[in-house]
Amino acid sequence: MQETARFTLDPAFTVGEVSPRLFGSFVEHLGRCVYTGIYEPTHPTADAEGIRTDVLDLVRELGTTAIRYPGGNFVSGYKWEDSVGPVEDRPRRLDLAWRSTETNRFGLSEYIAFLKKIGPQAEPMMALNLGTRGVAEALELQEYANHPAGTALSDLRAGHGDKDPFGIKLWCLGNEMDGPWQTGHKTAQEYGRIAAETARAMRQIDPGVELVACGSSSQSMPTFAAWEATVLEETYDLVDHISLHAYYQPEDGDVDSFLASAVDMESFIENVVATADHVGAKLKSKKKINLSFDEWNVWYISEWHAIENSGARDWAEAPRLLEDNYSVTDAVVFGSLLIALLRHADRVTVACLAQLVNVIAPIMTEPGGPAWRQTTFFPFAQASRYGRGQVLDVRVDSPTYETKKYGEADLLHATAVRAEDGTVTVFAVNRSRTEALPLEVALSGLDLTNVVEHSALADADPDAKNTLDDPERVTPHPVEGTELKDGRLTAVLEPLSWNVIRLG
Repeated sequence: MQETARFTLDPAFTVGEVSPRLFGSFVEHLGRCVYTGIYEPTHPTADAEGIRTDVLDLVRELGTTAIRYPGGNFVSGYKWEDSVGPVEDRPRRLDLAWRSTETNRFGLSEYIAFLKKIGPQAEPMMALNLGTRGVAEALELQEYANHPAGTALSDLRAGHGDKDPFGIKLWCLGNEMDGPWQTGHKTAQEYGRIAAETARAMRQIDPGVELVACGSSSQSMPTFAAWEATVLEETYDLVDHISLHAYYQPEDGDVDSFLASAVDMESFIENVVATADHVGAKLKSKKKINLSFDEWNVWYISEWHAIENSGARDWAEAPRLLEDNYSVTDAVVFGSLLIALLRHADRVTVACLAQLVNVIAPIMTEPGGPAWRQTTFFPFAQASRYGRGQVLDVRVDSPTYETKKYGEADLLHATAVRAEDGTVTVFAVNRSRTEALPLEVALSGLDLTNVVEHSALADADPDAKNTLDDPERVTPHPVEGTELKDGRLTAVLEPLSWNVIRLG
């Protein structure tokens, strides 16, 4: 067993309030996320609008809030007009991003209706095409979606059966425009100008819109930080957020570095904050730009590149793409990424797990068949349920281990959230693959007397997965022996584990 890891919790030392939008997700017209994922009119559980109610139940259980749509790379070739009006009249289009055929059977109205079915916590987050389109089309979409009545486009929406405006407040000004793979890729100067022009015009319609400018697609991009600085110098007073995207996978079998992926995520966040604040200082602005981490996940991207480079894709409808099957190890890394987001809740005010169903997703489905929870479903659902309130400042004193990519890393990665009723939930990951990790937490100024629950996601087989044939192979289990006595919490974290310890 390792030496003990320790930290102190004190309500006088907080990071910030958790935004509900931190538990957002992402629905892109990619693979089977929409078709046979969310929308399958012939499925036995489908409702009158073709939405799979078995998937709806799981989405509600998952606890997702803001849902970004319709992309992703897909949005840079998207014509919003294709996705409205009578379904039988909607055109079929080639989608360059994923080399698929888009039928447009599921469109803007269906997306808004899907969110309403999830519940009031599900907020639209609409991405705009600034790849092949521009200011005029963005304004037309905003008018169609949000203007009450009395104009050509608002009356067209009503004529399509949606009398009430959609009320979309949160908009992404394009997607990954720094990436050469993006249809309509731009330089930072080109993108900064069109983003500023679009933002300024949208605010003329509604000064209260919330806008997300495209940041770098990853911290490893050669233009990283310079891109953010250039874009924000053009848009600083016109936008509310700058975006971040990050995906992680083990490289060359290096599991120890993979387990420390959140080291990179936290440095990415801190570097973007530093860049944004530098621009603010340069502009002598008191405004703070917040962060929208609107794509994040574990993604075996090298496997995708092998398919992409094989030339095997052939403009199919809703092909099986990016259907990664997640292991216990993946779920522990995933939980650590959630901890990283919570630890920066003062500046990360939007985050979207990419994606929601089938495509690198916590929920999987079979056409005509069942839906089930992947291993990554559980950390997200628990964080969304118990991670609401004030994030307490957690500074760990932990044993460490060496990683090839990130050098020395803590075995313990942890945060804690204090709810309005005074209860506290500790989220903790033990990165050791072989050793249990004793944990001691000193509680100061917190009126807590008992351990309500300690659950862990861990398994003797780190490669265990939930599959169509065995959908409940991996689930969280209760942990015995965790105690709270005389203001001190003691626990033992199993090797390679995601832990939720609730204190009351």
